[in-house]
Amino acid sequence: MTGSPLTLYNSLTRSLEPFVPIDPSNVRVYTCGPTVYNYQHIGNMRAFLFADTLGRVLRWKGYPTKHIINITDVGHLTSDADAGDDKMEKAAAAQAKSIWEIAAHYTEAFKQDVARLNITTTTEWTVATDHIPQMIDFAKKIEADCYEIEGGLYFDTSKVPHYGALARAATDEGESRIDPVSGKRHPQDFAIWRKSPPGEQRQMEWDSPWGRGAPGWHLECSVMSLQHLGHPFDIHTGGIDHREIHHPNEIAQNQAFCGCEDSGARIWMHNNFLVDRGGKMSKSAGEFLRLQTLIDAGFHPLAYRLMCLQAHYRSELEFSWDNLAAASVRLKRLVIAIGLLRNRAEPDATETSPLVDEQVRLFDASVSDDLNTARALTHLEILSAAKMNASARSRLAAIMKIDEVLGLDLLTLTRADLRVRPASATLTETNIETHLAARKEARAAKDFARSDAIRDQLTAAGVEVMDGDPLGWDWKIDV
Repeated sequence: MTGSPLTLYNSLTRSLEPFVPIDPSNVRVYTCGPTVYNYQHIGNMRAFLFADTLGRVLRWKGYPTKHIINITDVGHLTSDADAGDDKMEKAAAAQAKSIWEIAAHYTEAFKQDVARLNITTTTEWTVATDHIPQMIDFAKKIEADCYEIEGGLYFDTSKVPHYGALARAATDEGESRIDPVSGKRHPQDFAIWRKSPPGEQRQMEWDSPWGRGAPGWHLECSVMSLQHLGHPFDIHTGGIDHREIHHPNEIAQNQAFCGCEDSGARIWMHNNFLVDRGGKMSKSAGEFLRLQTLIDAGFHPLAYRLMCLQAHYRSELEFSWDNLAAASVRLKRLVIAIGLLRNRAEPDATETSPLVDEQVRLFDASVSDDLNTARALTHLEILSAAKMNASARSRLAAIMKIDEVLGLDLLTLTRADLRVRPASATLTETNIETHLAARKEARAAKDFARSDAIRDQLTAAGVEVMDGDPLGWDWKIDV
């Protein structure tokens, strides 16, 4: 793919940089995946949508890509720092299930959400517990940079240069989240291997040179990324919360392993938070917003994907039901406009148009500018607009290509697909449609008393009739 040069924001240097692959025939990307102790909330899923967009853009630019996402099923504590219970062990105890059952259930739920959001760029899933021997070997190689205390083997962060450069901990308050552990030499030091406490048996534990126990969370990603992608690899992604502790610790391990100042990845990329002013974006609070929550409220999952695409990945994004509803309407407009084009023609990439080519060029320039999907969407809408003076065949071909980056399934999605029945619905769709048809006849006959009476019946049943819908006759369950 020719076009604008791809530039990406590197969190390590805090600057935009031209993307120069280590091997143009095999770009390698690692994404920190979920800890499968619970369902993923929609803020978690924003990170995977961002990683998916990155992978799609790399392929759009012509780079064959190997993209790894890990599944953490051991080692991640309830704190992202160095104290507390293992999240998996705690979930298993709370639900009276084996830790393996917990991992299997929530891994499957996560992959279901991945499919619903049309996240497709993963080349391979790697599972932490499949790599325990490699973790022990890795720990042996860096043992000279570690020390043992009662709790296990800890990494001495003073042994590597520029520890915390990614977090800029001196100004970003990254170190404030690190809990004290007795015996640690420095507050920033972190566990490589945790011994099982005397008299306690975990469901997941293994023998090691430092005692029976389990690996530290940070160790897992270093081992899986370097084993499957080599050292160095091109890009490492994750949520911005990983920038403060988890990723600096990965970098420290990688530097000790290679005996060099290489961070492991050439570029480190982080998406910003999804913020819910209602406070339901944290699993620790108990109730939290899942993708299924949005579906149960009557929204198609791709409306959430579009909502995320409307903001730059490095910008904080506020979730609200109004924002999601606006994204849903925008998606409907796109689907209807493209549906009208599909009624007229089939995509034909051999039919060219200077107007279409210009919009594709501008789209390319947008996504090449650090994945600016918010700007890129405007060029998609110009291509789908009824007033554009170009053939339907050439426009559809361009939209089909563009949608390989956006992942909205625009050439297969229909408006009927977007009508998701809310879980709270009490009327059948057939009953609703019958009432709406009768009301439409009454309005056409100017029988407004009957029209209002039908509307009142629907309102009483929880169905909101949207007479002002610019897309045509529509309704939704009032939730």
